[in-house]
Amino acid sequence: MDHIINSNAVINGYDKVDQYQGEEITLSKAEIDKQYIIKEIKTDDEELKDFLFTLGCYEGEEVTVISVLAENYVINVKDARYSIDTELAGAIVV
Repeated sequence: MDHIINSNAVINGYDKVDQYQGEEITLSKAEIDKQYIIKEIKTDDEELKDFLFTLGCYEGEEVTVISVLAENYVINVKDARYSIDTELAGAIVV
């Protein structure tokens, strides 16, 4: 059934297949130049959550990994680009 849902998602113009597969991955494992929807921010550190919120990284928002250089991830959120480290990328579940 997952295959049928995935096919329909692509046909309807949604290229956010991971959203329908039920997989839980973080931005640190995301594909480059693929758009994702943030499912949750997974951390107990409130300061980290607040910082990501100020960047526009919160549940339901679209995010794209533009590039990965060493341990820095360049992401696109709300038409802005930010560089985040591995810890932050690992807290963003897509």
